[in-house]
Amino acid sequence: MKVLLGLSGGVDSSVAAFLLKQEGFDVTAGFMRNWEDDDGSPYCSIKEDFMDAAQIADKLSIDLVQMNFAKEYKDKVFSYFLDELNKGKTPNPDIYCNKFIKFKEFTDYAFKNDFDAIATGHYSKIQVIDKEYFLAKSYDQGKDQTYFLSQIDKNLFPKIKFPLGNLLKSDVRKIAEKENLITYDKKDSTGICFIGERPFPEFLKNYLPIAQGDIVDETNKKIGSHNGLHFYTIGQRQGLGIGGLKDRDEKAWYVAKKNFDENQLMVVQDNNHPLLLKKELFVSKMNWLKYPSSKKVSAKIRYRQKDQSCQIEIQEDKISVLFDEPQRAVTPGQFIVFYEDEICLGGGEIDI
Repeated sequence: MKVLLGLSGGVDSSVAAFLLKQEGFDVTAGFMRNWEDDDGSPYCSIKEDFMDAAQIADKLSIDLVQMNFAKEYKDKVFSYFLDELNKGKTPNPDIYCNKFIKFKEFTDYAFKNDFDAIATGHYSKIQVIDKEYFLAKSYDQGKDQTYFLSQIDKNLFPKIKFPLGNLLKSDVRKIAEKENLITYDKKDSTGICFIGERPFPEFLKNYLPIAQGDIVDETNKKIGSHNGLHFYTIGQRQGLGIGGLKDRDEKAWYVAKKNFDENQLMVVQDNNHPLLLKKELFVSKMNWLKYPSSKKVSAKIRYRQKDQSCQIEIQEDKISVLFDEPQRAVTPGQFIVFYEDEICLGGGEIDI
């Protein structure tokens, strides 16, 4: 079987390549170049990542193909990201990157070039139950990435391989070290998918205008100034520039609300302030990977959150969600992902 593996130059995809070779698959590596606006910046690791990918491919004796999806990334992922920010939402570009790039452009390339399957280094599983294919949580619950895969097309499942699904991250690094793969101790990438670990407000200033406004408390009293509501997210604590206020407790401030009509950022001083807690929310842009067997399911409203019990009501174009316990910092534009035990049911965008 011919498999096209997404090889990023990190330890996870390196070990995925090794495991596929060990299983006897005919593996070709594909290195995706998806961001070109500032390749020369200190935050862009594309050249280093490609050199690492090339060394891994050479060591494992597999072909390496470069593919450039920068235009598609800008059109389908980054433009969405900016549009959502301008609407006052907090988007998740990594989910859309998986949907439109890794599991659309990359898979289209694979099948146009006669590959039988694609593979990535995601910590997830494809599980077969009664001849049906489902997305399931990985063995390493702390690294499980089904949250980020909740918007992909379920019809691809029979042709997707996740070689790391039954491994702990610590074991992946041990395999890489044992096999003398140069990425065995490489730091995991963080930040926005393909854009990297750059200072977020400084980066956004290249694409979004500065729009100064007031920071107010829950009584609508001005206590500071902001440079644009799109630089902040619900529940945020760092970078608010508030401190040393007279007649105020020296407690941390948290973003509670963004009022775009008045260009105001409302903040509160209690981590569990009532304005930061919600039991109910609504969901749009839902992508079902498996239809729920009952109204009682579990859900995550952010990556690495523990599963939260809730009840759902499915309407024509929206879903209402009522949690058993109030949820902190429910953020419009972020994604909620539903589960039944280990099976990922799919996810959608949070509305309030």
